[in-house]
Amino acid sequence: MAKKTSPLLPSSTLRLQQFGERLRLARLRRKLTALQVAERAGMTVVTLRNLERGNAGVTIGAWLAVMQVLGIDSDLDLLAKEDLLGRGLQDAALLHEAPRLARRQARAGVRKPVDKPAPKPYPAAAPEAQSEGAMWLADGDFVSSTDLASLITPPAQDKPRKKR
Repeated sequence: MAKKTSPLLPSSTLRLQQFGERLRLARLRRKLTALQVAERAGMTVVTLRNLERGNAGVTIGAWLAVMQVLGIDSDLDLLAKEDLLGRGLQDAALLHEAPRLARRQARAGVRKPVDKPAPKPYPAAAPEAQSEGAMWLADGDFVSSTDLASLITPPAQDKPRKKR
């Protein structure tokens, strides 16, 4: 004998019924009979009927089997994808934890990363330098390929920093 499921809220029961109806419509759009879908999903027609009526006693595996037969099983990936409540709770906990974490790090001697100054802009090549190697930039200036190559080479360090 199957175990009893806990009672659902009326809104959840309505959602299950609507989902079952959507699956029934998807089956009918594909011109498949209940017997065909039930056989392909490995269940009885009675189970399929219960599923299409939104019966809460039908297992999630049965729902997924029917979705697989209908070719919409990837829709399961959309369930709980955007966990707004969970993310809100997590962010609130992080904001609450941040001052304590900063105090712990200060006591432990952990330093905050130092912001590096913005790199100096490279000068654009003069218009007379517009040869085969020149490139067009979004702001309307021309830059030679050697100037562009200098962007990817690391600049030399002024002085090595001493460790404390």
